[in-house]
Amino acid sequence: MASAGDFTYSPAAHVLMVLGIAVAATSLPSQAYAIIDSKTGLAIGLIGAWRYGWGILHFLRGVVYRSYMYPRMKRAAMARKREGFASYLLVTSFRIPTETTIEVYRAAFAAALKAPGPATVVASIVDLSDLRIIKKLYAAMVADTDPVDLVIVRIDGSGKRDALASGFRAIARLFPAPDAMVAVIDGDSMVPEDLVEQCAPFFHDPNVGALTTDEIAEVHGKWIFQQWWALRFAQRHILMSSMGLSRRVLTLTGRMSMFRASIICNPDFVAQVEVDFIDHPRLGRFKFLTGDDKSSWFWLLRNGYQMLYLPDVMVKTIEDPPSKSFFGSAAMLMVRWYGNMLRTNRRALALGPRRIGYFVWWAILDQRLSMWTCLVGVTSAILATLLVSPFTLLVYGVWILASRYAITLSLLTARRQVSIVAPLLLYFNQIFGSAMKVFIFFHLDRQKWTRQNTTLAKADRNWLATYRKYESKLYQSVSILALITACSLMIGITTIPRL
Repeated sequence: MASAGDFTYSPAAHVLMVLGIAVAATSLPSQAYAIIDSKTGLAIGLIGAWRYGWGILHFLRGVVYRSYMYPRMKRAAMARKREGFASYLLVTSFRIPTETTIEVYRAAFAAALKAPGPATVVASIVDLSDLRIIKKLYAAMVADTDPVDLVIVRIDGSGKRDALASGFRAIARLFPAPDAMVAVIDGDSMVPEDLVEQCAPFFHDPNVGALTTDEIAEVHGKWIFQQWWALRFAQRHILMSSMGLSRRVLTLTGRMSMFRASIICNPDFVAQVEVDFIDHPRLGRFKFLTGDDKSSWFWLLRNGYQMLYLPDVMVKTIEDPPSKSFFGSAAMLMVRWYGNMLRTNRRALALGPRRIGYFVWWAILDQRLSMWTCLVGVTSAILATLLVSPFTLLVYGVWILASRYAITLSLLTARRQVSIVAPLLLYFNQIFGSAMKVFIFFHLDRQKWTRQNTTLAKADRNWLATYRKYESKLYQSVSILALITACSLMIGITTIPRL
């Protein structure tokens, strides 16, 4: 979360931002804006209209969901509220700082104590020190008469997928009722006390298989990291609200998602989370190292379950950047986030729009399209600056500031305040993020946890691995060249010769 008293959030900062944009726009000579009437302006404008139109659609859908659809859903769910059902809170911990572990399990035990029925906290851990901390907290917080149990599952440090699968099997051995609820909580996420009470009633609908909630971050690190995560979660809130209108979110976040117990105990579901893989037409078969939340999401999507978003339930996460460098941390995190997305994207599209819904299907397709369309504007602006008008990049810069500031103001529907740094970070996410997506798209087999020192075993000296490595670079280079050529054609720098 942003620190209190941060000037960049103040009204004065926003006034200065608006004045700065106005001064920049009026300072350019009149001939600079001639580029707008050219092919360059038309090309950038058409792509921009598409991207902004899609963004506005998500924004409007999110507003409708939070102000109209969700309140109706919640009233209907709470009207069928019941007492006495069992709930399970599975927490996975590995290499989490001690102070964070204490806060996470303290929150989990508090939520279990306030649950409307008996609750069991299942701790899937690796380190013996975590075992001592958890048992000590349980003894201090839970009395003998409280209907809260603790189950400890110790595994080798072989990854989160194994930790989850072991936790799922431990819950299955307790023979939960099919309509019991299981909250899957990451080791750096603190849930609210009323988690079960707020979430469980939505599972009265047998079509609902899982749900997830809003998130807010407590960031350990530089000021710029705090701004970046605050922006990320504000954007996430709007997108998840939009997808909530379709009752199928685009991811079941690994930080906290709640599932129907019958799904958690399904051997096919457990197998999907524990060992997931894809058969890539060029890279062959390879396992998923990260992205357990995408595996669970795909299983529910494929089996026709609804996945809900609860915008009024907040989970607090502790974020520790993997590097002191902002760009280094962003790159490492984006490789993991976008890699998980793109590895699941192809098989999700293959399910078809009739099966998963036309809007959901198009949103998944747009994940592939946006990484290219978001690069069209900056590529065209650079080409036009070099070969058409030296003012193009300046006009483009003013447009970026104005448009991204407008988007920043729209985030006020998701958060109470926004920073004037957000427009710059929005553009950074667009350009740097798209570049990372393009890289990952051609290197889907590259995976690594940011916290765990685990990677896929690969025979790097094998001739086939070497061939695929350079083949990926070739495909990526050709695709980037095709993007530059397409932009050059659109703005009229080059033309297709007539035969």
